[in-house]
Amino acid sequence: MSDTQTQTLTATCPECGAVISFDRQPRRHEIVQCPDCGTELEVVATEPIRLAVAPEVEEDWGE
Repeated sequence: MSDTQTQTLTATCPECGAVISFDRQPRRHEIVQCPDCGTELEVVATEPIRLAVAPEVEEDWGE
């Protein structure tokens, strides 16, 4: 068995700079939360993994 299968997947929080570890490859547009600052982040790229602050969910009043 190869050690490349156990590699650590990480990205940096754009708000506080904390390193966020993933136990599996994240999907684009997946929402994760920074364990340090609590900011909700969106996975915007997977190769390499890049995160951006998730957009605020706006209410839809049917307008």
